[in-house]
Amino acid sequence: MAKKKNNKNTGNNKNGGANIGFETELWRAADALRSNMDAAEYKHVVLGLIFLKYISDAFEEQRAGLEAEIAEGADPEDPNEYRAVNIFWVPREARWSNVQDSAKQAMIGKVLDDAMIAIERDNPSLKGVLPKEYAHPRIDKQRLGQLIDLIGDIGLGDEANRTKDILGRVYEYFLSQFASAEGKKGGQFYTPRCVVRAHASGNGNGGRAKGDISVFGQESNHTTWRLAKMNLAIRQIDNNLGKEHADGFHRELTDDDILKITDTYHAWRGDKYAGKYEDIPGFCKCATLDDIRSHGHILTPGRYVGAADVEDDGEPFDDKMTRLTAALREKTGKSGKLDEMIWANLEDVGYGG
Repeated sequence: MAKKKNNKNTGNNKNGGANIGFETELWRAADALRSNMDAAEYKHVVLGLIFLKYISDAFEEQRAGLEAEIAEGADPEDPNEYRAVNIFWVPREARWSNVQDSAKQAMIGKVLDDAMIAIERDNPSLKGVLPKEYAHPRIDKQRLGQLIDLIGDIGLGDEANRTKDILGRVYEYFLSQFASAEGKKGGQFYTPRCVVRAHASGNGNGGRAKGDISVFGQESNHTTWRLAKMNLAIRQIDNNLGKEHADGFHRELTDDDILKITDTYHAWRGDKYAGKYEDIPGFCKCATLDDIRSHGHILTPGRYVGAADVEDDGEPFDDKMTRLTAALREKTGKSGKLDEMIWANLEDVGYGG
């Protein structure tokens, strides 16, 4: 069978879970341009450019359609014309054509940083997410220009390629390669496809789940938080991962914790010698599709896992509240005295007035 002209965007490759034919070639070319830059830093350079190319492709396709409808009242420069169809508004200085025109210039790093700043400014959901370190001296500007030309040859965000999920496959493949290059630490931001299937979505690469879902959560690692936000944004999945990375309900796992989790996982899978799996309130729950439907497809773990049984300490509720209230009143009183001492010390040095 004769190959189609655009066969570089098709194919079958199982490496990293992305089934497209040109991803290996693209990765090798991009990795060759990395030179001596550490993979942990380079991934932001590459993935930021891929993200920019994607939203620019989608923007330009919508813009072309609006220009054809100017006579009917369409305005190609109205951001709401794009937001109404879930397409990011890309300001003039951030459009891929402007970036590619500047690819061979010494100031390309600043051009890219300004582009990312402009996109975040006009799209609040991306605030604090995009990389803005392209002007840093450690990034070779000639290689950066070559990388821009390389990515510029790929169709990512137009409707045809969105349907094929070209971006998702490139993104997933690149993340898997960066995770491999970084070793153990890379697992923080890359969720393998087999795990995504089990959990519907994950942080880092945002999983690959699609559909009418919303993702809520928290991520303590800033890099993982940014990558997850970017991937969820380009997949148009409603999410709330917080205004920034945070660690409000995480704790460091002990060896015993990790062993318990892995043993439970293998038991759930039915692995030989793993023992029989059982639901444990507050720890694990094997939820069925009917369970998930009954909760409106909301995947908040607490809805299914519940809370662990707490042993009654024997202290009556009224007595406990009286004791805790007295302790709180004592601490509040001490806080007031400390405030008085601080202000007195400030007055002594002339700043308490």
